[in-house]
Amino acid sequence: MIIIAIMIALCVGVFLYMFKQANENNVRLHTIRTAGKDETIRLFFISDTHARKINEQMIASITEPVDCVVIGGDFVDRRTSKHIMHENIRLLKTLGPVYFVWGNNDREQEESALRQLFKQHEIKIIENESIIIESKNNVKISAVDFQFASRGVERAIQNCDEQMTIFIAHNPQVFPKIHSKFKPLLSIGAHLHGGQIRLGNFGIQPHGYFAEKNGHYELVSNGYGTTLVPLRLGAKPECHLIEIKFNPNTIKL
Repeated sequence: MIIIAIMIALCVGVFLYMFKQANENNVRLHTIRTAGKDETIRLFFISDTHARKINEQMIASITEPVDCVVIGGDFVDRRTSKHIMHENIRLLKTLGPVYFVWGNNDREQEESALRQLFKQHEIKIIENESIIIESKNNVKISAVDFQFASRGVERAIQNCDEQMTIFIAHNPQVFPKIHSKFKPLLSIGAHLHGGQIRLGNFGIQPHGYFAEKNGHYELVSNGYGTTLVPLRLGAKPECHLIEIKFNPNTIKL
């Protein structure tokens, strides 16, 4: 009986730890230095919120001015209440102008209603296209819709300058296709949740990462929310504040 009680206590402890980790609020800061007219652009990236309410204190902790907020897909799924949708939008809009990229679960909500909600809140949907953000360096955000990613790449990068482009695909498995013909300054993906529940180095999906590769950068996020079960282990939830520091004295690789 004592052994059984200990085993039950351990299981409960692990479950509570996983639940606690799933509800952490981690903002990762990434800095990119590249050639260009002297300026710093800040981008806040959040993905895979699913049915999770964004933490207000976390958003309030971001005191630097943000040039744009990008929702990198799976902002909602069938579980997400209208209250959470509105509250999450309200919080993100306090940081700066908001842009949205389609993920695989977003259309579990009625698409027309979601489009209307974004229109109401002046959120721009970027789907298989690029948009320019206000900057000295004419930086563009290029993105593909998850549903049409394989067909949308050409349209998304049309008339884009590699070193001045931030490319976003909810599914980072699109990266090899885009990088075979176009290497953006920064590529951002999500979708995989870092495996969500990992045992050491082992997970269903690879852990998220930020890496520099020959003057080009990749960010794959663990995401902020959860799917299937509200638990995480070894793949902490995260969102990202990305600073791109342009300087005329920086040498292009």
